[in-house]
Amino acid sequence: MVLKRLIYKCLLVTCLFSSFADATTLRTPHQLEWRGQESLDPISSTRFYYPVQMLYNRLVRQDESGAPSPELATKWTSNKTATEWVFDLRENVKFHNGKELTSADVVATINRILDPQRDAPVRAVLSIIQEVTALNDYSVQFELKKAHSDFPILLMDYRIKILPKNVDQDKSLVGIGTGPFKLENLNVEGTTNLIANNEYWEGKPKLDGIDLIAIADDSARVQALLARQIDWIGWSGVTSQQLPLFQYNSMFKIDSISTGDWRGIIFKNDVEPFTDPRVRKALRIVTDREEMARLVLGEDGGATTCDTPVWKGDQYRMNLECKQDIEGAKQLLAEAGFPDGIDIDLYTSNTDTYFRPLVEIYQRQAAKANIRVHIKMTPSDSYWNDVWMKKPAFTALWGQRPTDQVLNEVYRSTAQWNESAWNNPDFDQLLDEARLTLDFNPRKKLYIYAQKMLWEEGGTLIPFHLRNHRVMMKNVTIPAVDDFSIRWNLVTKE
Repeated sequence: MVLKRLIYKCLLVTCLFSSFADATTLRTPHQLEWRGQESLDPISSTRFYYPVQMLYNRLVRQDESGAPSPELATKWTSNKTATEWVFDLRENVKFHNGKELTSADVVATINRILDPQRDAPVRAVLSIIQEVTALNDYSVQFELKKAHSDFPILLMDYRIKILPKNVDQDKSLVGIGTGPFKLENLNVEGTTNLIANNEYWEGKPKLDGIDLIAIADDSARVQALLARQIDWIGWSGVTSQQLPLFQYNSMFKIDSISTGDWRGIIFKNDVEPFTDPRVRKALRIVTDREEMARLVLGEDGGATTCDTPVWKGDQYRMNLECKQDIEGAKQLLAEAGFPDGIDIDLYTSNTDTYFRPLVEIYQRQAAKANIRVHIKMTPSDSYWNDVWMKKPAFTALWGQRPTDQVLNEVYRSTAQWNESAWNNPDFDQLLDEARLTLDFNPRKKLYIYAQKMLWEEGGTLIPFHLRNHRVMMKNVTIPAVDDFSIRWNLVTKE
């Protein structure tokens, strides 16, 4: 039966592809996250991740160490109180339609994000901006509501891509950016085709094009790569269980990259019984994180973390020991009125490589504290629309983000993507104070204290950060950096 299912999946994957792509076209799978509702608008809650990275540019990008580095902006300066920032733009940068980028496009892009009438989760990242002004064609000034010494880090967000100023009035501008690739054909549920932007300001891309192929199921993506119908596995990588399929095959190569990417289990703080912080902590401290990381990710597959989204490579990371505490979990549940334990429904799907093993291991570990976890598998192609942020307990995934961004975007009470419904005014105040604090050491203490609050009372279980096992055909070279740092113009296929 297992063999029959494997053969069926191979045949199913084959049907997705009518022909092999041009030798210099990179065939890339995507997860069909939003069930065909993917948008080319970078600030949409259903943004189409891959083309957003390939069609557009930011003002500021992260370098390989995660620090702010020039992209469309060449330099930036602030006043002494860090309440005003001026960014100088790169000159002679052209949009795909031939129009030159100017400060008017930057101002329009930022104001578009700040428009409260728009469905733009990234607004939470830039809510500190009071006003943005064009000083001249190539200089933009940001006036902040409060001081923020790390303001350039906010502009590294992968959704803050600069668009033509009239994009909402002229629909022909949809998909038009300054990035290394141009949109040729959009077919979200099939294959979307991008072609090289030969006038790209950093130089002509190494590839002729990129095909983005919808493959929602994790195992189908693996089979597509084994059948050489795609050129790499995509940003989610492969599990330790899948890795041996490629390790000893000379057709493939593997890059293993330490990242701040994480997978977690979310308990919504506004739904019983998760409204009680004692229940939330009990559900988290039953976890043997070392065992979970080893079994889900494999040896050296990641680094454990104590429910903080801030990864070990970040300067504001909290260092804390968090060993499994079964008796402590039982005691907390008893104090909360559950002396005989608790039953919870936990929703997940196969949309991500790690979700199923994560919940199965958690189910076994939690049972030791009389926490009876009932796993509810749901369809991959509807998970992000129908389950995420809608069910009381569910799995989630996030990519690496700087401290300020991830704490504000995922945990601030008013954030659109506050998936755990965490609502703590003292926590919000800590984030505000950290932004106001110009000296590094006091600012670091505030961020660490905020992370400790999440450890004590939060509703998000984050057992580990991943090493991404990025598998590709041996003739493909993708920079061995985290996904947000990939410069797609440098990717090659020989």
